[in-house]
Amino acid sequence: MFYTSAFFLFIPKASTVIDFEEEEQDSIEDSDELYEHHRIVVDKGQALLRIDKFLMDRLPNVTRNKLQGAIRSESVQVNQKPVKVSYKVKPLDVITITLATPPRDTEIIPEDIPINIMYEDEELLIINKKPGMVVHPGFNNWSGTLVNALTYHLQQLPTTRNGEGRPGLVHRIDKDTSGLLVIAKTEYSMAFLAKQFFKHTIERTYYALVWGVPKQDEGTIIGHVGRSVKDRRVMTVYPNGEFGKHAVTHYKVLQKYKYVSLVQCNLETGRTHQIRAHMKYLGHPLFSDATYGGDKILQGMPTGSYKTFVENAFKLMPRQALHAKSLGFIHPTTKEFIQFNSELPDDFQAALEKWSLYENQ
Repeated sequence: MFYTSAFFLFIPKASTVIDFEEEEQDSIEDSDELYEHHRIVVDKGQALLRIDKFLMDRLPNVTRNKLQGAIRSESVQVNQKPVKVSYKVKPLDVITITLATPPRDTEIIPEDIPINIMYEDEELLIINKKPGMVVHPGFNNWSGTLVNALTYHLQQLPTTRNGEGRPGLVHRIDKDTSGLLVIAKTEYSMAFLAKQFFKHTIERTYYALVWGVPKQDEGTIIGHVGRSVKDRRVMTVYPNGEFGKHAVTHYKVLQKYKYVSLVQCNLETGRTHQIRAHMKYLGHPLFSDATYGGDKILQGMPTGSYKTFVENAFKLMPRQALHAKSLGFIHPTTKEFIQFNSELPDDFQAALEKWSLYENQ
Protein backbone atom coordinates (compact mmCIF):
# COMPACT_ATOMS: atom_id res chain seq x y z
CA MET A 1 0.00 0.00 0.00
CA PHE A 2 1.27 3.46 -0.85
CA TYR A 3 0.53 6.76 0.82
CA THR A 4 1.03 10.37 -0.12
CA SER A 5 1.06 13.45 2.04
CA ALA A 6 2.98 16.68 2.66
CA PHE A 7 6.71 16.28 2.19
CA PHE A 8 8.75 19.43 2.46
CA LEU A 9 12.29 19.02 3.72
CA PHE A 10 14.49 22.08 3.43
CA ILE A 11 17.71 20.98 1.73
CA PRO A 12 18.96 23.84 -0.44
CA LYS A 13 21.57 23.51 -3.15
CA ALA A 14 25.28 23.65 -2.41
CA SER A 15 26.48 26.97 -1.04
CA THR A 16 29.54 28.79 0.21
CA VAL A 17 31.24 26.16 2.37
CA ILE A 18 30.47 22.45 2.50
CA ASP A 19 32.36 20.37 5.04
CA PHE A 20 31.77 16.66 4.66
CA GLU A 21 33.28 13.58 3.05
CA GLU A 22 31.04 11.89 0.49
CA GLU A 23 31.48 8.12 0.31
CA GLU A 24 30.06 5.53 -2.09
CA GLN A 25 26.41 4.99 -1.20
CA ASP A 26 26.50 1.21 -1.11
CA SER A 27 29.16 1.33 1.61
CA ILE A 28 27.14 3.52 3.97
CA GLU A 29 25.18 2.06 6.86
CA ASP A 30 23.83 4.18 9.69
CA SER A 31 25.32 7.58 10.35
CA ASP A 32 25.25 9.58 13.55
CA GLU A 33 26.50 12.66 11.74
CA LEU A 34 25.15 16.14 11.12
CA TYR A 35 26.30 17.75 7.87
CA GLU A 36 26.84 21.40 7.14
CA HIS A 37 24.92 22.57 4.11
CA HIS A 38 25.58 26.31 4.34
CA ARG A 39 27.98 28.56 6.22
CA ILE A 40 27.55 32.29 5.85
CA VAL A 41 29.72 34.89 7.55
CA VAL A 42 27.84 38.19 7.86
CA ASP A 43 29.62 41.20 6.37
CA LYS A 44 31.21 43.78 8.67
CA GLY A 45 28.90 46.51 7.37
CA GLN A 46 25.65 44.53 7.64
CA ALA A 47 22.79 46.43 9.29
CA LEU A 48 20.58 44.64 11.83
CA LEU A 49 18.11 42.43 9.96
CA ARG A 50 15.81 39.54 10.87
CA ILE A 51 17.54 36.26 10.12
CA ASP A 52 14.75 34.91 7.89
CA LYS A 53 14.85 38.04 5.72
CA PHE A 54 18.65 37.94 5.66
CA LEU A 55 18.71 34.34 4.44
CA MET A 56 15.94 34.91 1.90
CA ASP A 57 18.31 37.18 -0.02
CA ARG A 58 21.13 34.65 0.01
CA LEU A 59 19.53 31.25 -0.56
CA PRO A 60 17.88 30.73 -3.96
CA ASN A 61 14.52 28.96 -4.35
CA VAL A 62 13.78 28.83 -0.63
CA THR A 63 10.53 30.21 0.75
CA ARG A 64 10.27 32.24 3.91
CA ASN A 65 8.04 29.58 5.52
CA LYS A 66 10.69 26.93 4.93
CA LEU A 67 13.36 29.15 6.41
CA GLN A 68 11.26 29.85 9.48
CA GLY A 69 10.58 26.13 9.91
CA ALA A 70 14.29 25.36 9.69
CA ILE A 71 15.08 28.06 12.28
CA ARG A 72 12.43 26.76 14.69
CA SER A 73 13.75 23.20 14.33
CA GLU A 74 17.25 24.49 15.23
CA SER A 75 18.70 23.43 11.88
CA VAL A 76 19.81 27.05 11.54
CA GLN A 77 22.28 28.28 14.16
CA VAL A 78 24.16 31.50 14.73
CA ASN A 79 27.61 31.24 16.28
CA GLN A 80 26.89 27.56 17.06
CA LYS A 81 23.69 28.36 18.99
CA PRO A 82 20.01 28.09 17.98
CA VAL A 83 18.13 31.37 17.62
CA LYS A 84 14.54 32.53 17.30
CA VAL A 85 12.97 33.61 14.03
CA SER A 86 12.99 37.18 15.33
CA TYR A 87 16.77 37.15 15.83
CA LYS A 88 18.52 40.02 14.05
CA VAL A 89 21.84 39.20 12.44
CA LYS A 90 24.87 41.23 13.42
CA PRO A 91 28.15 41.92 11.65
CA LEU A 92 30.50 38.89 11.59
CA ASP A 93 27.81 36.47 12.81
CA VAL A 94 28.49 32.94 11.53
CA ILE A 95 25.26 31.36 10.30
CA THR A 96 25.22 27.61 9.63
CA ILE A 97 22.56 25.26 8.32
CA THR A 98 23.09 21.62 9.33
CA LEU A 99 21.03 18.53 8.55
CA ALA A 100 21.44 14.78 8.89
CA THR A 101 21.64 14.28 5.12
CA PRO A 102 24.82 15.16 3.21
CA PRO A 103 24.18 17.92 0.67
CA ARG A 104 23.82 16.76 -2.94
CA ASP A 105 24.04 18.58 -6.25
CA THR A 106 22.51 15.76 -8.30
CA GLU A 107 18.86 16.04 -9.29
CA ILE A 108 16.76 13.17 -7.98
CA ILE A 109 14.55 11.61 -10.64
CA PRO A 110 11.20 10.21 -9.40
CA GLU A 111 10.77 6.50 -10.20
CA ASP A 112 7.72 4.28 -9.82
CA ILE A 113 9.26 1.65 -7.52
CA PRO A 114 7.18 -0.31 -4.97
CA ILE A 115 8.01 0.46 -1.34
CA ASN A 116 6.65 -0.94 1.89
CA ILE A 117 5.36 1.93 4.06
CA MET A 118 4.55 0.50 7.49
CA TYR A 119 3.40 3.75 9.07
CA GLU A 120 2.79 7.36 8.14
CA ASP A 121 1.58 10.53 9.79
CA GLU A 122 2.08 14.24 9.14
CA GLU A 123 5.64 14.20 10.48
CA LEU A 124 7.27 10.95 9.41
CA LEU A 125 7.24 7.68 7.51
CA ILE A 126 8.43 4.22 8.59
CA ILE A 127 9.78 2.20 5.65
CA ASN A 128 10.55 -1.53 5.66
CA LYS A 129 13.33 -1.62 3.06
CA LYS A 130 13.81 -4.75 1.02
CA PRO A 131 17.33 -6.15 0.54
CA GLY A 132 19.13 -5.03 -2.60
CA MET A 133 17.74 -1.48 -2.60
CA VAL A 134 20.18 1.40 -2.21
CA VAL A 135 18.84 4.14 0.05
CA HIS A 136 20.12 7.28 -1.70
CA PRO A 137 21.48 7.92 -5.22
CA GLY A 138 25.24 7.95 -5.26
CA PHE A 139 28.32 6.51 -6.93
CA ASN A 140 27.25 3.75 -9.38
CA ASN A 141 23.68 3.94 -8.03
CA TRP A 142 21.96 6.95 -9.56
CA SER A 143 18.58 5.27 -10.02
CA GLY A 144 16.41 2.57 -8.48
CA THR A 145 16.97 3.84 -4.95
CA LEU A 146 14.58 4.33 -2.05
CA VAL A 147 14.85 8.09 -2.48
CA ASN A 148 13.85 7.83 -6.15
CA ALA A 149 10.82 5.78 -5.07
CA LEU A 150 9.82 8.18 -2.29
CA THR A 151 10.14 11.16 -4.59
CA TYR A 152 7.81 9.53 -7.11
CA HIS A 153 5.13 8.59 -4.60
CA LEU A 154 5.12 12.10 -3.17
CA GLN A 155 5.59 14.09 -6.38
CA GLN A 156 2.01 15.44 -6.51
CA LEU A 157 2.85 18.05 -3.91
CA PRO A 158 4.09 21.52 -4.86
CA THR A 159 7.20 21.22 -2.70
CA THR A 160 8.43 18.16 -4.61
CA ARG A 161 7.98 19.46 -8.15
CA ASN A 162 10.91 20.21 -10.46
CA GLY A 163 13.30 18.21 -8.31
CA GLU A 164 13.11 20.65 -5.41
CA GLY A 165 11.87 18.22 -2.78
CA ARG A 166 14.20 15.89 -0.94
CA PRO A 167 13.08 12.99 1.25
CA GLY A 168 14.24 13.49 4.82
CA LEU A 169 16.75 10.73 5.41
CA VAL A 170 17.75 10.72 9.05
CA HIS A 171 19.76 7.49 8.84
CA ARG A 172 20.60 4.78 6.33
CA ILE A 173 21.21 1.06 6.07
CA ASP A 174 23.32 -0.84 3.56
CA LYS A 175 22.06 -1.83 0.14
CA ASP A 176 21.90 -5.51 1.10
CA THR A 177 20.67 -4.98 4.65
CA SER A 178 16.89 -5.17 5.00
CA GLY A 179 14.61 -3.55 7.55
CA LEU A 180 13.28 -0.39 9.12
CA LEU A 181 14.06 3.23 8.32
CA VAL A 182 12.43 6.41 9.60
CA ILE A 183 11.92 9.22 7.08
CA ALA A 184 11.28 12.79 8.25
CA LYS A 185 8.65 14.80 6.38
CA THR A 186 9.21 18.27 7.85
CA GLU A 187 12.22 20.37 8.78
CA TYR A 188 11.21 20.21 12.43
CA SER A 189 10.98 16.41 12.46
CA MET A 190 14.25 16.12 10.59
CA ALA A 191 16.09 18.09 13.26
CA PHE A 192 14.21 16.44 16.14
CA LEU A 193 14.98 12.91 14.95
CA ALA A 194 18.54 13.73 13.90
CA LYS A 195 19.32 14.91 17.42
CA GLN A 196 18.10 11.61 18.84
CA PHE A 197 20.47 9.74 16.54
CA PHE A 198 23.24 12.19 17.36
CA LYS A 199 22.70 11.68 21.10
CA HIS A 200 22.40 7.88 20.68
CA THR A 201 18.92 7.75 22.24
CA ILE A 202 17.27 5.95 19.30
CA GLU A 203 16.58 2.27 20.01
CA ARG A 204 17.74 0.13 17.09
CA THR A 205 17.62 -3.66 17.10
CA TYR A 206 19.11 -5.81 14.35
CA TYR A 207 19.02 -9.56 13.80
CA ALA A 208 22.19 -11.11 12.40
CA LEU A 209 23.05 -14.68 11.48
CA VAL A 210 26.74 -15.13 12.26
CA TRP A 211 29.30 -17.86 11.83
CA GLY A 212 30.06 -19.86 14.99
CA VAL A 213 28.78 -19.49 18.54
CA PRO A 214 30.03 -16.56 20.67
CA LYS A 215 31.70 -17.62 23.92
CA GLN A 216 29.35 -15.42 25.91
CA ASP A 217 25.60 -15.45 25.36
CA GLU A 218 25.53 -11.68 25.60
CA GLY A 219 28.00 -8.86 25.81
CA THR A 220 29.15 -5.49 24.53
CA ILE A 221 31.65 -4.79 21.78
CA ILE A 222 33.49 -1.49 22.16
CA GLY A 223 35.99 -0.49 19.53
CA HIS A 224 36.56 2.41 17.16
CA VAL A 225 35.36 1.69 13.63
CA GLY A 226 37.12 3.25 10.67
CA ARG A 227 38.01 2.53 7.08
CA SER A 228 40.76 0.02 6.41
CA VAL A 229 44.01 1.52 5.18
CA LYS A 230 44.24 -1.38 2.71
CA ASP A 231 40.70 -1.26 1.30
CA ARG A 232 38.39 1.73 1.84
CA ARG A 233 35.33 -0.40 1.09
CA VAL A 234 35.96 -2.30 4.32
CA MET A 235 35.63 -1.01 7.87
CA THR A 236 38.12 -2.11 10.50
CA VAL A 237 37.93 -2.12 14.30
CA TYR A 238 40.68 -0.14 16.02
CA PRO A 239 40.38 -1.23 19.68
CA ASN A 240 42.94 1.30 20.91
CA GLY A 241 41.08 4.17 19.29
CA GLU A 242 43.99 5.29 17.14
CA PHE A 243 41.73 5.61 14.09
CA GLY A 244 38.04 5.67 13.32
CA LYS A 245 35.13 6.68 15.52
CA HIS A 246 33.88 5.43 18.87
CA ALA A 247 31.43 2.56 18.35
CA VAL A 248 29.41 0.39 20.76
CA THR A 249 27.33 -2.69 19.90
CA HIS A 250 25.40 -4.72 22.47
CA TYR A 251 24.68 -8.31 21.42
CA LYS A 252 22.67 -11.28 22.65
CA VAL A 253 22.61 -14.83 21.27
CA LEU A 254 19.02 -15.78 20.48
CA GLN A 255 19.50 -19.21 18.90
CA LYS A 256 22.48 -21.55 18.56
CA TYR A 257 22.74 -23.88 15.59
CA LYS A 258 25.55 -26.31 14.86
CA TYR A 259 27.81 -23.91 13.02
CA VAL A 260 25.99 -20.56 13.08
CA SER A 261 24.07 -18.43 15.60
CA LEU A 262 21.18 -15.99 15.42
CA VAL A 263 22.29 -12.87 17.29
CA GLN A 264 20.39 -9.75 18.33
CA CYS A 265 22.45 -6.56 18.05
CA ASN A 266 21.47 -3.27 19.63
CA LEU A 267 23.29 -0.21 18.37
CA GLU A 268 24.40 2.40 20.85
CA THR A 269 26.24 4.23 18.06
CA GLY A 270 25.65 3.98 14.33
CA ARG A 271 28.87 3.81 12.37
CA THR A 272 29.34 2.63 8.82
CA HIS A 273 29.15 -1.21 8.75
CA GLN A 274 29.32 -1.20 12.55
CA ILE A 275 27.66 -4.57 13.21
CA ARG A 276 29.46 -6.26 10.33
CA ALA A 277 32.85 -4.97 11.46
CA HIS A 278 32.24 -5.58 15.18
CA MET A 279 31.03 -9.16 14.70
CA LYS A 280 34.04 -9.98 12.52
CA TYR A 281 36.28 -8.48 15.20
CA LEU A 282 34.58 -10.76 17.72
CA GLY A 283 35.45 -13.70 15.48
CA HIS A 284 31.96 -14.23 14.09
CA PRO A 285 31.48 -12.66 10.64
CA LEU A 286 27.95 -12.40 9.31
CA PHE A 287 26.78 -15.37 7.26
CA SER A 288 27.05 -14.75 3.50
CA ASP A 289 28.78 -11.37 3.99
CA ALA A 290 31.17 -11.23 1.03
CA THR A 291 32.78 -7.96 2.17
CA TYR A 292 33.84 -9.36 5.54
CA GLY A 293 34.63 -12.95 4.58
CA GLY A 294 31.34 -14.51 5.61
CA ASP A 295 30.65 -15.93 2.16
CA LYS A 296 33.08 -18.77 2.82
CA ILE A 297 32.69 -21.84 5.04
CA LEU A 298 34.18 -20.66 8.33
CA GLN A 299 32.88 -23.46 10.59
CA GLY A 300 32.96 -27.19 9.88
CA MET A 301 34.89 -29.07 7.21
CA PRO A 302 34.34 -27.56 3.74
CA THR A 303 33.88 -30.92 2.06
CA GLY A 304 31.22 -33.40 1.00
CA SER A 305 27.53 -33.01 1.75
CA TYR A 306 28.15 -30.24 4.29
CA LYS A 307 29.88 -28.13 1.66
CA THR A 308 26.91 -28.62 -0.67
CA PHE A 309 24.52 -27.73 2.16
CA VAL A 310 26.29 -24.44 2.91
CA GLU A 311 26.55 -23.51 -0.75
CA ASN A 312 22.79 -24.03 -1.08
CA ALA A 313 22.27 -21.88 2.04
CA PHE A 314 24.33 -19.12 0.39
CA LYS A 315 22.05 -19.34 -2.65
CA LEU A 316 19.00 -18.91 -0.41
CA MET A 317 20.53 -15.77 1.11
CA PRO A 318 23.05 -14.23 -1.30
CA ARG A 319 23.69 -11.21 0.93
CA GLN A 320 24.84 -10.46 4.46
CA ALA A 321 22.39 -11.93 6.97
CA LEU A 322 21.44 -8.64 8.62
CA HIS A 323 17.98 -7.17 9.21
CA ALA A 324 17.00 -3.93 10.97
CA LYS A 325 14.19 -5.48 12.98
CA SER A 326 12.93 -2.79 15.33
CA LEU A 327 13.14 0.97 15.74
CA GLY A 328 12.06 3.10 18.69
CA PHE A 329 12.20 6.85 19.29
CA ILE A 330 10.41 9.88 20.73
CA HIS A 331 7.82 11.19 18.29
CA PRO A 332 8.56 14.77 17.17
CA THR A 333 5.13 16.20 18.02
CA THR A 334 3.46 13.88 20.54
CA LYS A 335 6.74 13.52 22.49
CA GLU A 336 5.72 9.92 23.24
CA PHE A 337 8.03 6.94 22.73
CA ILE A 338 6.90 4.84 19.77
CA GLN A 339 8.35 1.58 18.53
CA PHE A 340 8.04 -0.38 15.30
CA ASN A 341 8.82 -4.03 14.65
CA SER A 342 9.24 -5.95 11.41
CA GLU A 343 9.23 -9.61 10.39
CA LEU A 344 12.35 -11.22 8.97
CA PRO A 345 12.28 -11.21 5.15
CA ASP A 346 11.79 -14.44 3.23
CA ASP A 347 15.46 -15.08 2.45
CA PHE A 348 16.44 -14.68 6.10
CA GLN A 349 13.64 -16.99 7.23
CA ALA A 350 14.64 -19.56 4.62
CA ALA A 351 18.26 -19.55 5.79
CA LEU A 352 17.20 -20.03 9.43
CA GLU A 353 14.88 -22.88 8.52
CA LYS A 354 17.63 -24.59 6.54
CA TRP A 355 20.10 -24.39 9.44
CA SER A 356 17.39 -25.58 11.84
CA LEU A 357 16.77 -28.67 9.69
CA TYR A 358 20.52 -29.34 9.54
CA GLU A 359 20.72 -29.04 13.32
CA ASN A 360 18.03 -31.70 13.72
CA GLN A 361 19.51 -34.20 11.28
